[in-house]
Amino acid sequence: MQLKIEGVILMRRCQWADLEQTPESLKRYHDEEWGRPEYDEQKLFELMCLESYQAGLNWQTVLNKRAAFLKAFHNYQIEAVAAMTEQDLNLLMQNQDLIRHRLKLAATINNAQQIEKLHIQGKSLTDLMWSQVDYHPIDHRVSDLQTLPSANSVAQALARDLKKLGFKFLGPVTVYSFMQAAGLYNDHEIDCAFH
Repeated sequence: MQLKIEGVILMRRCQWADLEQTPESLKRYHDEEWGRPEYDEQKLFELMCLESYQAGLNWQTVLNKRAAFLKAFHNYQIEAVAAMTEQDLNLLMQNQDLIRHRLKLAATINNAQQIEKLHIQGKSLTDLMWSQVDYHPIDHRVSDLQTLPSANSVAQALARDLKKLGFKFLGPVTVYSFMQAAGLYNDHEIDCAFH
């Protein structure tokens, strides 16, 4: 797809982000975040959480509630989220600005606690994730996102490993979506300006 101003093609986006009815917030997400290699652990944690919230919903719903999630979860500061209690979880369940799914919200707190366990072992979420692709984004040379699977063997193995480590709500499809969002996979279409 393409962005035209006064008949001049300025850039092309992936088809999913460039439909006529695509909201501006989704276009901005595509242009500014999706598929860009992210190494900051706090940002990776946020993206992982956002992907886990999407299960069963559309991405626009998650984007619409992102600011509320940032506020509720202390901007995804891992230590602060890991310290949240059952009482905090009960308050989150009353917050109408969030996706009020108790298991998803509890998984956010749990997963922060699991990241802290990695830290005790001298590891990080960044290393755990980026080691899956030898610390370099993998370019799938996508001509059409419809040709991509919803998960692959790397995402399946990583989802199993995360489960063994105690992480929750991160199945293979969610993990693959996270890997796309965080730029571990370059799944921008090859004619997209952001490929």
